[in-house]
Amino acid sequence: MDRTELLHKISAFPLIPLFLAEQLLSGNFRSIFKGQGIEADEVRHYEPGDDVRAIDWNVSARFGTPYVKLYREEREMTVFLVLDCSASMYCGSSPMSRYDQGLLCAGLIAFSAEQAGQNLGALFFDRAITHIFPPRKGKAHIMAVISRALSMKAKARGSDLGAALAGLGRLLKQRALVVVVSDFLSVHWEQELGNLCRKHDVIALMIEDPLDRDMAGLGLISLEDPETGLAYQVPGAFPDFGSVWSAWHEQRYSAWQQTCRGCGAAFIPISTEDDAPAQLIRFFGNRGIPRRRESRKS
Repeated sequence: MDRTELLHKISAFPLIPLFLAEQLLSGNFRSIFKGQGIEADEVRHYEPGDDVRAIDWNVSARFGTPYVKLYREEREMTVFLVLDCSASMYCGSSPMSRYDQGLLCAGLIAFSAEQAGQNLGALFFDRAITHIFPPRKGKAHIMAVISRALSMKAKARGSDLGAALAGLGRLLKQRALVVVVSDFLSVHWEQELGNLCRKHDVIALMIEDPLDRDMAGLGLISLEDPETGLAYQVPGAFPDFGSVWSAWHEQRYSAWQQTCRGCGAAFIPISTEDDAPAQLIRFFGNRGIPRRRESRKS
């Protein structure tokens, strides 16, 4: 997808009806996680159906019966986007690349945060951190972030998600909602994701391509690894090869899912063929942010 068409799609985001933005924000992002943007205010007796994570164990032990914490909302919070700009994000089998879809997702979240009056920050990375936008409010700031993202090109081979997450952890001084938009085709990022999750609420948004799941019936396919430049041809029509290909990607997805679950990060896969606004609205609005996702979209 060319930059003009992509900019046209992003420019339409502010016209999304307010009720959809509110659904996406799920209470202006403040009710997405217990403890995100809210402070403990008082306690009451535990009732059936209450979240066990809200139990105040100190008070419960003191009185010999379960008590849960009640919360009051803070006025402001920070939403921080982490956008993968590495070479692998610029490829794909559909007209829309992984980067295009990732940018659409980031743009929708950015405009929703702006509409809710929240601070937005952003960090772009490839094999190193390339740009950092300190958290600010306002549409001018949002457009500056998106304009810079639109001008990004695949310049460096390699991707260091771990360094990006570590850098963000040092940068953030207060609790924030961090949205990581990446294909997660990197190594040694798992520990840094866990470190970030201990202090912040994190959403891992994996951008996928249809070929990641299935290349059956495509015949002889020419592929090039954008990170290494290695080019080769693969027999997509061979059932055995297709099975191994799909199994490898499924294993990678399962490992990503288990890592996110273990760290406490919410996670959602979005394909380059998906309707990004619809997927995100469903994710935030219908289910909140699931900390457990047992099945992927087929």
